[in-house]
Amino acid sequence: MIKRLVYILMVVALVGCQNRPKVVFTDEVRLPMTPIKDQGNTEYCWAYAMLATIETEHIARGDSVHLSTAYIERVVKKRHLRAMGSTLLNIIGRQGIVPYDAYPDSTYHQLPRPKWVFMLGARYTPQEFAHSVCAPGEYIALTSSEDYPYNQYVVLDLPDNWERNRFWNIPKDSLLARVERAIRNRHAVCWEGDTNELGFSFAEGIADSHFNTEPTDNHCMAIIGIARDPHGRMFFTMKNSWGTNNPYGGLMYMSAPYLRDKTIAVYMTREAYGQ
Repeated sequence: MIKRLVYILMVVALVGCQNRPKVVFTDEVRLPMTPIKDQGNTEYCWAYAMLATIETEHIARGDSVHLSTAYIERVVKKRHLRAMGSTLLNIIGRQGIVPYDAYPDSTYHQLPRPKWVFMLGARYTPQEFAHSVCAPGEYIALTSSEDYPYNQYVVLDLPDNWERNRFWNIPKDSLLARVERAIRNRHAVCWEGDTNELGFSFAEGIADSHFNTEPTDNHCMAIIGIARDPHGRMFFTMKNSWGTNNPYGGLMYMSAPYLRDKTIAVYMTREAYGQ
């Protein structure tokens, strides 16, 4: 009976979402970004989101950076690899990264992996270039889980955390406040969490209402702004990697309660965390 009731509620919610008018959001903060990508049928959202975060972090500083996700796919040599944002940081630390123009997504499968990066008349290895856009230890990984002690590093027991990376565990309200403060201080944040909710709709470009259940780890996006809906509610502007076919050109707006309750992890610079 309970399962049937839940099913009925889901159907009603889905019907109610159809033909809903576009919500007009007012930006309070909007950080610059590179063009929105489409990860297609790959599972590389963790790479797209973390690279987008690094890009926006640098563009906000006045340093134009556009990075190649195809390079990461070629390094890994798999189109279907589930992982976390911290995995991307580890990969570029070991294997480096190259600019998008040196290895565009549309032709990655036809080109050998670049051995050099040429910029301003100088030649760099991908590892040297990676250190210039993301220094070792520059980013901190945060989580909020009642299953572990707060205010210490923990290893999340998740399938996607197969590298056994560590996360600084803080309460949900603290995590939400840290994210808001980072964005308002013009630092991008990489978000990782649960999109398996009726309140998450790419077609509408909104992630809002949700069930009060434990979040699952199934998607990553970059947070590049803060906005208000017509009722004054705060939403975070998310740069997704599912193409541009929604009302906001591929962007999404995630409510503060949704982010608070459905986050698995976020990644920001240590400078942003310490401000």
